[in-house]
Amino acid sequence: MIRARFMLLLSCAVFTGAIEARTVIGSKKFTEGIILGEILQQLVAARGIDSEHRRELGGTRILWEAMLRKDIDAYVEYTGTLRFEILRDSNLKTWDDLKLALAQRGIGITKSLGFEDTYSLGITRKRARELGIETMSDLTRHQELTYGLSHEFLERQDGWPGLSMRYGIRGKSVRGVDHDIGYRGIQSGAIDVIDLYTTDAEISYYDLVALKDDLNYFPGYEAVVVYRLDSDPGFASLLDELTGKIHADQMIEMNADVKLHGKSVQIVAQTFLGKHLKIQSAIQQESLMQSILNRTWEHLLLVVIPLLCGILFSVPLGYFASKNTARGGIILSIVGVIQTIPSLALLVFMIPLLGIGTLPALVALFLYSLLPIVRGTFLGFSSIPEWVHESAESLGMTPWFKLRKIDWPLALRSVLSGIKTSAVIGVGVATLGALIGAGGYGQTILKGIRLDDTTLILSGAIPAALMALVVQGLFDVLERLLVSKGLQSQKS
Repeated sequence: MIRARFMLLLSCAVFTGAIEARTVIGSKKFTEGIILGEILQQLVAARGIDSEHRRELGGTRILWEAMLRKDIDAYVEYTGTLRFEILRDSNLKTWDDLKLALAQRGIGITKSLGFEDTYSLGITRKRARELGIETMSDLTRHQELTYGLSHEFLERQDGWPGLSMRYGIRGKSVRGVDHDIGYRGIQSGAIDVIDLYTTDAEISYYDLVALKDDLNYFPGYEAVVVYRLDSDPGFASLLDELTGKIHADQMIEMNADVKLHGKSVQIVAQTFLGKHLKIQSAIQQESLMQSILNRTWEHLLLVVIPLLCGILFSVPLGYFASKNTARGGIILSIVGVIQTIPSLALLVFMIPLLGIGTLPALVALFLYSLLPIVRGTFLGFSSIPEWVHESAESLGMTPWFKLRKIDWPLALRSVLSGIKTSAVIGVGVATLGALIGAGGYGQTILKGIRLDDTTLILSGAIPAALMALVVQGLFDVLERLLVSKGLQSQKS
């Protein structure tokens, strides 16, 4: 056991060291950010810097925290987001102001990449004509409309709270939806108004109107690269090669190539670099089978490691809890409270402590494994009739002998039931690990949602469901092998 723990810690150390030795580019969970991250990675790789691109790491705060923790070296951000969401200082009016404020935090910033991607509110052209809506102020005459806004936009300082106050917009219903799902909602008529990024290819594809910000609420959102000042000096100088090179129409075209025409991000980035910077970058694309195998291996690690750690910790804890009613109530309450924390929130809470990637996901999944196993163990041992204990004592059995030969066999079925429940839950919750760069089937599902590709979504969801069924089947077999036939015949 000690050797196994040592090997696990050693593996984590080697893994972490391997990451730190490379220049890591991050990207947010939307198509434009991923394309720009891929362009950055291919650019620096072509210039001889060992690098990797960690895609779809979530929203603004996740990327920023990862930067401060030195888990990533650079990512593409927008000036308005830096001013109002990250630094929360509306007095930073100029690029020089931003540069100085970021430098105080150890972060550098490039000049604009050449385009602006601002927020707007969108409505279908047909609906806009019917209601006579051209500007955001016009929305105040139609408070019956329903809004589907991205979760980040609903909470941002420069998002919906301030916008609705400035314009006096209430709306019949305002709900949070994934940005990509919002487009499907407005197309189906389930939503009337969504928030847009003005370089989204879907605006023209779905025939939407980006409403004019007639009160000039939104600040400028110039695309820039933010990077750690203590990163490779050669890396920082390479970023200037991109400044002013990407125009809004080019960005829209690249977004359309990926989102609407099904081209790979790697190919789109490679084409841009070859055409506009005369850089011949090399790319490595996974085959379908290789992708499935890689995601399966990643998902198995996310399930098996937390489960094994959960068993080692929770079974003794559940046994300890069963020996005293008051103590047992406290222990079950604590692990119950942990279970009530939303899984996505728990993953985000881990970032300031452990950064992004596999480790924080493993810790979060370990915490989620506790309650079912502790409860199953507690019920298994506490439900043993008192007369059994009295008979064992009258026969002169030692506590250790009684535990091995009587208590453990009687409690085993309940313990296995708790472990099985924990394992099946873990398979599902592990899909969320992709939001912080842990990989697994969740990465495929997120990509499918982003690209509105049902096949991709199913290619992640179906294997996850099959894995859960296999796990449940394995534990059913294990129960038949380990639990005595007499106990198996009893009802649960």
